[in-house]
Amino acid sequence: MSPPDPHPDPASAKGGADTGPRLVRVDAESDGQRIDNFLLRFIKGVPRSHLYRILRRGEVRVNKGRVKASHRLRAGDMVRIPPLRLPEQRAPARAPEGWLARLEGAVLYEDNRLLVIDKPSGLAVHGGSGLSFGLIESLRQLHPGRELELVHRLDRDTSGCLVVTKRRSALRELHRMMREDGIEKRYLALIGGELPRAEMTVDAPLRKNVLRGGERMVSVDPVEGKASRTRFRRLRRLRAGSRVATLVEATLVTGRTHQIRVHAAHLGAPLAGDPKYGDDDWNRELKALGLDRLFLHAAALSFRAEYMSRPLHVEAPLPETLQRLLDALEETA
Repeated sequence: MSPPDPHPDPASAKGGADTGPRLVRVDAESDGQRIDNFLLRFIKGVPRSHLYRILRRGEVRVNKGRVKASHRLRAGDMVRIPPLRLPEQRAPARAPEGWLARLEGAVLYEDNRLLVIDKPSGLAVHGGSGLSFGLIESLRQLHPGRELELVHRLDRDTSGCLVVTKRRSALRELHRMMREDGIEKRYLALIGGELPRAEMTVDAPLRKNVLRGGERMVSVDPVEGKASRTRFRRLRRLRAGSRVATLVEATLVTGRTHQIRVHAAHLGAPLAGDPKYGDDDWNRELKALGLDRLFLHAAALSFRAEYMSRPLHVEAPLPETLQRLLDALEETA
């Protein structure tokens, strides 16, 4: 007898509900959406790996034709979704009331298409990888029935401005603006070292998922990395334990995973409190000074969507724990 498959196909797994084939007409709100993201609305609970498998097999058809996962739909298209066996639905984990109360008071801007949240450090943007809930699940819990979606992401330990849409049309527009550099995002960071110049741009290609000691990392890779650029501007020089530190403003020109953290480390000036790319000895000194998190804060963002009469500029105040550290450090010449 062959051993059981450790990754059974959801279509043959027991304990779920069967779905028959479905024909779904693409509405105006979904015009321009990728087929893989469109399907996620209709086959909730099915792993993405299975979704891409049925696309590769041609079981999903658009206007009776096979399509790739990157195919973009148009209003009026007819999408055939094949029969599936869905896993048993479990009640979603509820976020603690403390987190919910904190998020209710963290809205920096809101209109009928989007909202900007001041994300707290320590809260992931979404559940998964052992986390039963994240910011987006918490917001959906606070606002049941709304089609809330993340426009971009912040690391779990990063705080500050995060954009969430209420409509798919707004999500598409903001994703387009991000691709066309139409959204400016500025961060405040404390780095362990000095900038070579008061203002400079780090242009260093980044490659994801490089294994180092069993841990997945992002690294500078001029050959296989993707183009990545960060502008740094010096704000203050400080003495932080055994290091000269610099408070910098970092502006993302591209938006790669861990970009600011890796580019700072590439300069030889890692971020304060960074457990992944930072200096462990310096981090212990900073912890004794009261820093118990990554010193990276999404301080401001600016953009103008087509429906806006004027540009939107939103700022998130520096969290108290980071401000207290700055107040405790001495200025240097």
